[in-house]
Amino acid sequence: MAEKIRILIVDDHSMVRMGMASLLAMEADMEVVAEAEDLAQAVGAFTQSRPDVTLMDVRMPGGSGLDALVRIRAVAPEARVVMLSTFDLEEPILAAYAAGACGYLLKSIRGAELAAAIRRVHAGELCFPPALQRHVAARGRTKPLTPREVEILDLIRRGFSNKEIGQMLGITENTAKFHVKAILAKLEVTDRAEAVAAAFERGLLQVD
Repeated sequence: MAEKIRILIVDDHSMVRMGMASLLAMEADMEVVAEAEDLAQAVGAFTQSRPDVTLMDVRMPGGSGLDALVRIRAVAPEARVVMLSTFDLEEPILAAYAAGACGYLLKSIRGAELAAAIRRVHAGELCFPPALQRHVAARGRTKPLTPREVEILDLIRRGFSNKEIGQMLGITENTAKFHVKAILAKLEVTDRAEAVAAAFERGLLQVD
């Protein structure tokens, strides 16, 4: 008998984890070996259980699912991680793809579709549903923003000047200005206001 696909579920809502675990328990070839609810637990659970496939919520306490993905792949480049989200916003999808995610699925996915996606990822395939693949293809020629650039973008939307951003981040005003120019280029906009608007549209920033 073939070994079961060992799965780690990461989500900060216990009911969501329970629901996923119950669905996957019905699959004869799958086994949930660990669960986690935040970034630190996710990395620890992965290190301890070394699952075949990790289902990772995009947003969680202590850091994003993308942060957890990057940390996990730093110690296990072969890790197969599927990101889960409520929204199909462009930037998180592209960022997850660039960071090495094997898939990006909406939480509204049906149990049978989730199980099929896990099998595909375990077999070495990528699993970005058609609608999301179009997002990736449409913006695949552009580079995703770095974590530092996203941090600066958040300060821009709060109204801080380049000088103030430099002081807050411990960098020079010229370095801050360089980052801002890079952000405008990557977002394909001409000024700071357009950058903030584009960031909200693409899911880089959320309303507080």
